Amino acid sequence: MEWLGHLPPLKKTNVAKVARGCQTLTEVDGEIIKCNACTRLVKWREEVAVVKRKAYLDHDYWGKPIASFGVTQPRLMIVGLAPGAHGANRTGRIFTGDASGDWLFGSLHRIGIAKIPTSTVRDDGQKLKHTRITTAVRCAPPDNKPSNTERDMCAPWLLREFEFVLPTTRSFVGLGAFAWKALVNGLRELGHPVPSVKFGHGVQTIYTHNGVEYLLIASYHPSQQNTFTGKLTQPMLDSVLEKAARFSRAI
Repeated sequence: MEWLGHLPPLKKTNVAKVARGCQTLTEVDGEIIKCNACTRLVKWREEVAVVKRKAYLDHDYWGKPIASFGVTQPRLMIVGLAPGAHGANRTGRIFTGDASGDWLFGSLHRIGIAKIPTSTVRDDGQKLKHTRITTAVRCAPPDNKPSNTERDMCAPWLLREFEFVLPTTRSFVGLGAFAWKALVNGLRELGHPVPSVKFGHGVQTIYTHNGVEYLLIASYHPSQQNTFTGKLTQPMLDSVLEKAARFSRAI
């Protein structure tokens, strides 16, 4: 990564300050893609964008943090782990251009949320009904494993996003234990009395805050590690997403 040494040093993003200053979801998304708070993730996402995967040598990689995707007044929020190195980090859209995205959008299409069953590029015409997808960490991490420190550094983005969507959102889905923890932590920080529930596929909790009922439900992440081994099947993922969508009246 010697090429990085030729770049001028950048002032690190004060994530908490910048996130608090955002007045709309559009502003949040715009600030996210400029974030450079985590040195390890910045170096990795940019290295991947230069070195590339052999199959994508002719592609122009995004190589920046990834904003959320979907409607601005969702009834259903889906929280994933982080962008894929050669998926979202290449295409510039969350869960787009890799096998995990194929599984997620395929499932959302089957239950009537996604317009088309795949998500391959940013301008493929994909749209979501009453739904928004986000991640606990916004940059592609080495080995798909962000650290807890990186999750916590990124948390103000998720927190601010939650503040904007909570007036309409009634269901939250956490894809994987890492995202589940970020989801629960974020809602609790906003004063929601989320019960302690150990992560597991299909586990759920329903709670009331300020007279409004919310559903939190977990799923295994649609990573190849889970889908290739049969730990997560299409019916399993469909069941979780459909339950969340029906509770929130997204379908």
